[in-house]
Amino acid sequence: MSDHWVAVLAGGLSHERDVSLRSGRRVSAALRSVGITVEEWDADASLLPRLRDSRPDAVVIALHGGEGENGSIQTVLDLMGVPYVGAGVDACRRAWDKPSAKAELRRAGLLTPDWVVLPHQAFRELGARPVLDSMVERLGLPMMLKPDQGGSALGAQVVREAAELPTAMVGCLAYSDSVLAERYVAGVEVAVTVIEDQDGPRALPAVEITPASGVYDYTARYTAGLTTFHTPARLAPPVAEAVADLAVSAHRLLGLRDVSRTDAVVDADGAVHFLEVNVSPGLTETSLVPMAFEAAGLSFGETYAELVERAISRSL
Repeated sequence: MSDHWVAVLAGGLSHERDVSLRSGRRVSAALRSVGITVEEWDADASLLPRLRDSRPDAVVIALHGGEGENGSIQTVLDLMGVPYVGAGVDACRRAWDKPSAKAELRRAGLLTPDWVVLPHQAFRELGARPVLDSMVERLGLPMMLKPDQGGSALGAQVVREAAELPTAMVGCLAYSDSVLAERYVAGVEVAVTVIEDQDGPRALPAVEITPASGVYDYTARYTAGLTTFHTPARLAPPVAEAVADLAVSAHRLLGLRDVSRTDAVVDADGAVHFLEVNVSPGLTETSLVPMAFEAAGLSFGETYAELVERAISRSL
């Protein structure tokens, strides 16, 4: 690998810029630790000239939200003929839109909480109160609200009383044009990293997430000490196997590649419910993928170096 050099793309202009920069620094340091030459590039107006003038052997995408996960940057890299770690354009688009991903997995027979999607326009033009009342009738309370696109739990919140709904809706709409409202499933929240090697995708040990506030929101995700993690998750062996199977199924059904992270919840009966999947998961010091690597006995740097090698080999 020492003959290759890698550009790590981080930053960008999404709401998740700061987290992306932290992920970029972390994966860059990990790759350098195993002898790979790395440059850290921002995803800004200088990116295309850089790709033309100084073409890397491969790119690692550490962008979160927006162009990093919706297929935009992947389209640019495909056009430029630059290999990259992670899912291709079509798979990114399918995974990025949470309702589309949920619908596809439900059609395949996987459990996912019932949901409705409410565009901003409908909320504004049809009258807030009748629409919100109908949501409560359909989904019950408590209810989970989140932007239909985006990550890092920005705008996501649990609504326990109907009176909280208008403010929660406005908070979600600050990050997206539509709100995904889900039936709230109480239980053990887990995140499962899937890694591909020559034998195909496999699930790493699940990370159990226990936020002190009860909600794994942006603050709980990225502030050290506000969330307790257990890796592997404290699940009975059959349930742990079901969690792993769900994550691998989501990875395959959505056509993902190299690495993904599936978020799910295990209810009181041991049933596993799919929540969402991330094609460019966080790699910061409080992120879940590095925890899963450690629990599996994998070197962060060596694993990403292998993913870089796979990306390069796809272009040969």
